[in-house]
Amino acid sequence: MTQFLDWLRDETPTSRRQARWGGAFRLALALRKNHLAMAGLIIITTLILFAIFAPFIATHPAIQQDLQGRLSPPSFDHWMGTDELGRDIWSRIVYGSQITLFIVFLVAAIAAPIGLIAGAVAGYFGGWVDRIIMGITDIFLSMPKLILALSFVAALGPGIQNAVIAIAIATWPSYARIARAETLTIRNSEFIAAIQLQGASSTRIVFSHILPLCMSSMIVRVTLDMAGIILTAAGLGFLGLGAQPPLPEWGAMISSGRTFIFDQWWVATMPGLAIITVSLGFCFLGDGLRDVLDPKQGGR
Repeated sequence: MTQFLDWLRDETPTSRRQARWGGAFRLALALRKNHLAMAGLIIITTLILFAIFAPFIATHPAIQQDLQGRLSPPSFDHWMGTDELGRDIWSRIVYGSQITLFIVFLVAAIAAPIGLIAGAVAGYFGGWVDRIIMGITDIFLSMPKLILALSFVAALGPGIQNAVIAIAIATWPSYARIARAETLTIRNSEFIAAIQLQGASSTRIVFSHILPLCMSSMIVRVTLDMAGIILTAAGLGFLGLGAQPPLPEWGAMISSGRTFIFDQWWVATMPGLAIITVSLGFCFLGDGLRDVLDPKQGGR
């Protein structure tokens, strides 16, 4: 074990594999020193565990109704109380973590690559390619994300799949801007000129050399945007345009509980606390990654 740690700490790696593992090890050590980042990592890890082991963590089925026990306050049988149909709120929040993770990671998997490629292509080629791509980007950026997502969901129809598509369409332009800015600082570098002299194609340069260098800032931005994606998804669910009943989506749970907010406060408050906690977790982790991956920007 000691030899393996020494191998990771070696400042003069002898292979690419050792360099990658050593870089990841030093990143983990730096991230461990950031207490807020570790708190965010714990929150996100808990969310993932909830989503994976939801059938074992939940105390009741997510959609099981008990009209005789409707609007019951938090108790030993129902840790967070019940809603207007007698469904256990704790269990619905636990199962709702699956929907939240599905939306967040699917949006990131769609929007981040599209924005990354579009920005890198615009920054590398410049000229009319840059003007067209950035013009389209500016059109999307001129409108608030939630309003833009609402427009696309209204056109596509309510549903969790359409909500994911709408949020992804509203999210990718910010990634394109970051990738373009990074590419503009890279494309005139000496190593890019050397690669061009070797006869490498523009496609190879963009995908094999420029995109990997944009990944660190992109990872930070995606992590920070997770909170916004969660809030946008919750907003769509609150308006009835996201996941449809009886799915336990947190925004929809707040919407159904707003009628009882003064007398049965737990119906809307508990899913609201879940949204706030998870959003803070992604913000804390994103802030920590920013400090570790880009110390000049992090300011510490």
